[in-house]
Amino acid sequence: MLDLFSLKGKHAVVVGGAGGIGQSIAQGLAQAGATVAIASRNVESLQRAAREIKEASGCDVGYYTVDAADEKSVEALVASSVKDFGKVEILVNAQGFNKKFNAEAFPMDVFKQMLDVNVTGVMMCCKHFGKHMIENGYGKIVNLSSVRGKIATRHAGNAGYCGTKGALDMLTRQLASEFGKYNITVNGIGPTVTETPMMTEILNSRGANARQEMADQLPMKRMAMPFDCVGPAVFLCSDASGFVTGNIIYPDGGLTAIG
Repeated sequence: MLDLFSLKGKHAVVVGGAGGIGQSIAQGLAQAGATVAIASRNVESLQRAAREIKEASGCDVGYYTVDAADEKSVEALVASSVKDFGKVEILVNAQGFNKKFNAEAFPMDVFKQMLDVNVTGVMMCCKHFGKHMIENGYGKIVNLSSVRGKIATRHAGNAGYCGTKGALDMLTRQLASEFGKYNITVNGIGPTVTETPMMTEILNSRGANARQEMADQLPMKRMAMPFDCVGPAVFLCSDASGFVTGNIIYPDGGLTAIG
């Protein structure tokens, strides 16, 4: 039974794998047996993430620079990873960012930038890695979404984030529909606010009670950690999820159950 969750012999690329949830997922896939490479724009961040994964788990991961919002750069990433690995069976899209403005004052250049990275960039990675997976007759694609693709926030500022994550969820379902006949599954992971290194700085700036206040909003009464996304990712990248596609798994402490 445990062999169903093994990723031995598989090759994975984690776009956005240089920090936060993406880095944790990359480490988890490597610990499950996959050969893993992480990709992002900043080579220093990639080197740091690779070093931290090695120190934490003993697993080596490779890395590539990529601008996921540039199609030529994505094509180059596919070519390089396929050349180095022989084939890529697993793609995790963990890239994305959030900027907050009230809807009536949202700068449209920022909104477009969020669309370019959070949606168009994911589509381009799915498009070009998908071509490769179609040729091989097998693939696992996992897109990192958010609970905010399903439920809105109570406070202003997230029209860009909620809008792009909602679009990403529907993109995930449509790609699952189109790629299914090629034995390629496409799923999503939708966490709630997670204590990544970037979020730690924000929480620290909000005072001593910030974490407890956020935890109290969840049925499980604790903050989400990056590791909470690792189990769902390994499941969705393994043969254990062979008949699961077009779904979003929510490691959210129960928020979407009550939201």
